[in-house]
Amino acid sequence: MLIRIVNESSHPLPAYATSGSSGMDLRAELKEVLTIEPLQRTLVPTGLFIEIPEGYEAQIRPRSGLAIKQGITCLNSPGTIDADYRGEIKVILINLSHETQVIYPGDRIAQMVVQKVERVEWEQVESLTATTRDAGGFGHTGKS
Repeated sequence: MLIRIVNESSHPLPAYATSGSSGMDLRAELKEVLTIEPLQRTLVPTGLFIEIPEGYEAQIRPRSGLAIKQGITCLNSPGTIDADYRGEIKVILINLSHETQVIYPGDRIAQMVVQKVERVEWEQVESLTATTRDAGGFGHTGKS
């Protein structure tokens, strides 16, 4: 799939790290080092603007290494970039650790996955088809 992109950052275009990668790393487009205090959230620019084809979305997801090593993750995860959005991609990060964390210009801060999106039409009915689970919610099976 070919997607149009404008790169106003000082970094290369997002790319797949391996042939089996689902996501492409996004980098922080910062002029200076960014510190994130414990439980602080911040919006980090990437300098990227994309034109996603209709019927698709880009999902912004956390990077597992950043989460486990520094306690930094993405809020609103996965974040959705709609096909009609043309603004800069920015990533909402939060520091869930007990220590101040630092993001440097060019750090890989999130990953982006492009997915097909199905549109639905609603059929309003009076009842739904019964299943074995029915309305059983969180922990309904009692298994750990």
